[in-house]
Amino acid sequence: MGGEAWDELCLTLSDARRLVLGEGVPDSPRDRAEGFAYLTHLMSAGTVVCMEHADPDYPEFGRMIDHRMKWGLDAPDCLYLYATVRGDASYRISGNRGSANHIDIQVNHGHFASGDVSSWGTISSMNGLDLATGSDGSFELVLDSRRHDGNWLALEPGAEFVLVRQYFADWTRERPADLVIDRIGATYPAPPPRTDQVAARLARLGEWLRQGGRLWEQMSKGFLDLEPNSLIVHLPADSDERAGMAGQAYGIGNFQCERDEAVIVEITPPPCRHWSVSLASWYWESLDYATRQSSLNHTQARLDGDGRFRAVIAHEDPGVPNWLDAAGHTRGTIAARFLLAERAPTPVLRRVPLGTVRAELPDDTARVEPAERAATIAARRLGVLHRHRR
Repeated sequence: MGGEAWDELCLTLSDARRLVLGEGVPDSPRDRAEGFAYLTHLMSAGTVVCMEHADPDYPEFGRMIDHRMKWGLDAPDCLYLYATVRGDASYRISGNRGSANHIDIQVNHGHFASGDVSSWGTISSMNGLDLATGSDGSFELVLDSRRHDGNWLALEPGAEFVLVRQYFADWTRERPADLVIDRIGATYPAPPPRTDQVAARLARLGEWLRQGGRLWEQMSKGFLDLEPNSLIVHLPADSDERAGMAGQAYGIGNFQCERDEAVIVEITPPPCRHWSVSLASWYWESLDYATRQSSLNHTQARLDGDGRFRAVIAHEDPGVPNWLDAAGHTRGTIAARFLLAERAPTPVLRRVPLGTVRAELPDDTARVEPAERAATIAARRLGVLHRHRR
């Protein structure tokens, strides 16, 4: 290894400026600032999944997304953990389940670096409703090609990674799982990395920036090109076919809202384990959800007397409980997730003048004063920091 792999990565990183400076990309000073920050987030996440947590013989869970490292239309309620595996080995995940509202552990083939959704797939998965734990939340889960009694997930040739999703409803009280993954039969200390291993990982990191970055750009552009202020929810039977969340109804669309306007989002949530609505930027990063109310889940939202969720996307606080802060973004992605839903709801979005918001909502809509909003934001921030603590 004479440095060629590193030189190639540096060229790829330089070329990635296209994601910020390319044709059709928003070019205001703020957009440029967010764009170059996004490149560092994408690079950081790629380092986690392509370099630091890429050894299937000595796997460790790494955080591939957090509130300071976003990509791929992340869910503000979710904590994502990633570990590399291989299909001809056996592994044990042990620890404590924690108290997140929902947890899902998934074995997948393919790699996000490819930028090819058709090459990704789920081999096996288990959610927290089926996970057997002790009274204190402790458990062991075996990953193996051979069936095991108790908690077991199947491995197959081509298995590449384990993805753990934890969905938090009450950000203040719920705590993350404490998990360790080990290859059964591994001996320590781990051997030092070989030059061919590092070169291969650097090459994959380049793919992550090049192909992966292109995919998220195309996905974002595609949904922003839909009819303004539209949101369509699908309830696919195979929602986990391409490494998505098993049993989740996904809704993706866009919002367009000038500073003197508001967009009212109406949804009747179906019976489900967890639901949320959130906003994201051009770069498919969720908007700041720690110090802004840019997302709401079923615990945080307030339903009206008719069981309907009515949210208001706006740049200024309209003084209603279900404000979704657009944070100065006049256009972006809106995402809705309904976990283990019985049916897919039909959202209705409409754009109205900001000054008419009250008249567009039920008469009994509560008024949120600045002090109450400040307390809500303070609690959100602490919840996020505790969830993502190092």
